Amino acid sequence: MEPVLRPMAAEDVPAVMALERELFPGDAWSEGMLRDELAQPDRYYLVAETGAPGVAGYAGLRAVPPEGDVQTMAVAPDRWGRGIGRALLAGLLAEAGRRAVTDVFLEVRSDNPRAQDLYRRFGFEEIGVRRGYYAGADAIVMRRLAPEAGRTGS
Repeated sequence: MEPVLRPMAAEDVPAVMALERELFPGDAWSEGMLRDELAQPDRYYLVAETGAPGVAGYAGLRAVPPEGDVQTMAVAPDRWGRGIGRALLAGLLAEAGRRAVTDVFLEVRSDNPRAQDLYRRFGFEEIGVRRGYYAGADAIVMRRLAPEAGRTGS
């Protein structure tokens, strides 16, 4: 089943926080941090649903043109490999484009090749490393230029 994406609402916070704590036990955001993010006008958060109970995944974007950041992205482990991460990332990048963001940045755990591969498939390239950024792992910093950002008129 193709995931259905919708804007994250305050009612989604408990389910998102449960998934956050499961997936990122050493680095989980607090509920207050998530609620603060949702209140910011330069943020855009999505949840994914698949028809099964609960939130299948979530993702967030900070958009301050011309730059943006993927703030977070996660998919429930029992739903990996079903295109949920791909759909969430595509949704964030589409919103980035609507908000005139041309450079999108993110950090990904150095020990998460699955996520790194997803980001590379979307055109993200490694531009640096932040040592000790996560509990027990470095962060690989990646950037994606909007396809039209690299074009010049001739």
